[in-house]
Amino acid sequence: MNRSFKVILEPNEMGGYTVTVPLLPGCISEGDTREEALANIKEAIELYLESLEEDGQPIPSEAAVQEAVVEVGV
Repeated sequence: MNRSFKVILEPNEMGGYTVTVPLLPGCISEGDTREEALANIKEAIELYLESLEEDGQPIPSEAAVQEAVVEVGV
């Protein structure tokens, strides 16, 4: 079964990207290009999910996630 996860790509000061998966705490990867970073996080997600399955833990669902933008005056 295919699953989709939202990821956050952040440019690094030294170049490349850091990618995190908000729904999967600690699931993080990097890449020199956007494409490489996305390929690397895909592999990291797959390994994370395999670990959850091996430990008998449920796989989190994006369906319960709500998204919002908060504006602050700085």
